[in-house]
Amino acid sequence: MKTARLHARDYVRDLAASGRYGFASSEAQRALGVSVDAVKLALHRLIREGELAAPARGFYVVVPPEYRSLGCLPADQFIPALMQRAELPYYAGLLTAAQYHGAAHHRPQAFQVMLAKPRRSIECGQVRVNFVVRKHLREVEIQSFNTPRGTIQVSAPEGTALDLVGYQHRVGGLDNVVTILSELAERLDPQKLVDAAHTAPLPWAQRVGHLLEHVGAAETATALKSYVKKNARETIALLPGAPTEDYRRDADWKLIVNANLEPEM
Repeated sequence: MKTARLHARDYVRDLAASGRYGFASSEAQRALGVSVDAVKLALHRLIREGELAAPARGFYVVVPPEYRSLGCLPADQFIPALMQRAELPYYAGLLTAAQYHGAAHHRPQAFQVMLAKPRRSIECGQVRVNFVVRKHLREVEIQSFNTPRGTIQVSAPEGTALDLVGYQHRVGGLDNVVTILSELAERLDPQKLVDAAHTAPLPWAQRVGHLLEHVGAAETATALKSYVKKNARETIALLPGAPTEDYRRDADWKLIVNANLEPEM
């Protein structure tokens, strides 16, 4: 009978050598053959020494030397494993997705992940992860991007465009949305944009269409305009919650243009 117990540091290094960088405390306990308290003590000792980080309760990540100054594994390298462990469908969205599609001027301060239900934000060393609730999450088209630790799911450009407008308060406001759409527009497929609109509230499509025309991508929005004309019954504000009196109307998109927006150059 095997009686020797693996030391926590050996366990962690063997795990990394096999290509795994995320694990649950229960896995370590079984591998080490010690009590719950003993494994927590051992793992937290490695956290203090910088070899591990704990982005979520009961979930640990191995921190390679190149990320020690960060104090954690980058979010895109542990979020897929964490979401798989929690059995949660997800996708990286908003500013994070825009960055994957080459349409973000600045690196987002937090990694943004869309979920079907609320979840507490993560702070792990210098890494920040914010979770945003998205209805009809499973219907949103996603793409897979490679990371040094595997792949991560990211919203396709069309869904990203709609989400940016729908959650403009989470991405720096409509001025920033216009800037990103001006770069994202060339990656949008007109028919896929209509398909994506079916997964979102109709006002999002109305605003996206107007903004695409605003940044010179009218052809991209042609099919979406037909969709809006067929389905929109109410005139809405471009900027939700702002005054609407004495502003011009965009009849094609049933929109009150109550904001002066220019893309950042």
